[in-house]
Amino acid sequence: MKNQIMLEAEALLKEMTAWRRELHQIPEIGLALPQTVAFVTKKLKEMNIQYTVHETSSNIVACIGQGSTCYMIRGDMDALPIKEQSQEPFASVNGCMHACGHDMHTAMMLGAAKLIKAHESELHGVAKLVFQSAEEIFAGAKALINDGVMEHPHVDAALALHVFSQKPLGTLGGHTNPCAGVYGFRIKLTGQGVHGSSPEGGIDPINTAIHIHLGLQELMAREISGFNEVALTIGKFHAGSAANIIPETAEMEGTLRVFDPKIRERMIRRIHEITENIASAYRTKAEIEVLSDVPPLICDEKELAWCREVILDVDDSLTVDTFHAMGSEDFACYSELAPAAFYMLGAGVEDPKERLPQHNPKIRFNEDVLSIGAAVYAAAVLKRLGN
Repeated sequence: MKNQIMLEAEALLKEMTAWRRELHQIPEIGLALPQTVAFVTKKLKEMNIQYTVHETSSNIVACIGQGSTCYMIRGDMDALPIKEQSQEPFASVNGCMHACGHDMHTAMMLGAAKLIKAHESELHGVAKLVFQSAEEIFAGAKALINDGVMEHPHVDAALALHVFSQKPLGTLGGHTNPCAGVYGFRIKLTGQGVHGSSPEGGIDPINTAIHIHLGLQELMAREISGFNEVALTIGKFHAGSAANIIPETAEMEGTLRVFDPKIRERMIRRIHEITENIASAYRTKAEIEVLSDVPPLICDEKELAWCREVILDVDDSLTVDTFHAMGSEDFACYSELAPAAFYMLGAGVEDPKERLPQHNPKIRFNEDVLSIGAAVYAAAVLKRLGN
């Protein structure tokens, strides 16, 4: 059985779908989302909802209600630098794509905003709606936290939903540790360039990089238990411009994913030690640049259980199971500061054979999920802050 909020959300589905498709055609990346911000703020104005735009980061924070109690919901808005191949009639053509479904999140957040505003008289506290930028580069949450989003008023608890393209409609997944922490890094090695016929006269940064790469893989093989969930990947390697020249520099980029904060700390220390010691052994200068640094997403058990009740109250035909994966989410930055819940929301298309993973250029989503997401967000706010 569906509750009243779910019925109201379903009545908004056509409007939310139109919003989503318009957003899908204007994907933007990183901390600069001018068209997306303009679209969202226009809709918030039409709903007579107060908001603040953080100009330097393209983040939007809207508030509904009054009081000292504050419940936060968050939806991300940024896209990916992927050329779309979905064949949808509303596909983007600007070289970027909402291949992770953040256009879906923005539309369902706007739907939730409209529902909450309609029930504003029932609130005894503030619903803080965060429309966030730069989740894909793990910069948006930190920018907002630095700007004080968790205060004025103080956030007592938070919720985020994320569409999942490989699960069917009507399924949700939660976990106390749903997403791994990420540590992204770039290693720049500087040697001494020389003609390939006289390698003894130079310092080969490619050779050093190869040994560092092997050292990092042996770190996984010999210092991490098979019972631990850790992934360390070098996904980018660049050096040289000609076959007969030993280059001056070589660069490699990698990512570490891990759930246990203590193992994460040890792995980061060992990455630096291996890099610096091997570089020293081969007379090469090494510099390590941190590209991303986000903790594991740790959810509060009580918040998870409470949100599960909200979900089933919205529609008791929904299925709630578990989600635990090596992907990362900067919602983790908020969960360090307030009790938080995070649920993946099944948004797979009807044919299971056509369900592609997130970040795929051909991915499509089931738009019927918009009413479920908007209803869960609004119901959580009304239950937490209502009479």
